[in-house]
Amino acid sequence: MPNTTKTSGKRIVRLNPQRYAELLVAALPVKIETDEQHERLLAFADKLIDKGEQRSPEEDAMLNLLVYLIQEYEQRVYQPEQATPLEVLTELMAARDLKQSDLWPVLNSKSVTSEIVNGKRGISKANAKALAEFFHVPVEVFL
Repeated sequence: MPNTTKTSGKRIVRLNPQRYAELLVAALPVKIETDEQHERLLAFADKLIDKGEQRSPEEDAMLNLLVYLIQEYEQRVYQPEQATPLEVLTELMAARDLKQSDLWPVLNSKSVTSEIVNGKRGISKANAKALAEFFHVPVEVFL
């Protein structure tokens, strides 16, 4: 278990510098300026996301960095703040090749998932939080 410190209510995990350095070399994170860089870092982030709870603290830190870089690029280039919550959800599902059934455990309901995906129901605050955690995006994109 990694060393942890609790400071003002937040848990700070101490990373293994060697392991994190290896991830930095593998990912080569940079401020994203091109679609190629975006795709490369998105693919690396997807691999880390796929590890789920098996991610190490160093991989979690790398994923957080990549998500930040990807979001910054997408907001600058694609301006997702103008998209509706449903459009954001649809795009995130398409980008990850997900079906409605993949969201059933996230939203805890087949019918609610169907109604949201088909635009018959808005996304509640609780569902927005669950979707944001699942997709590793800010909750505001679903509100």
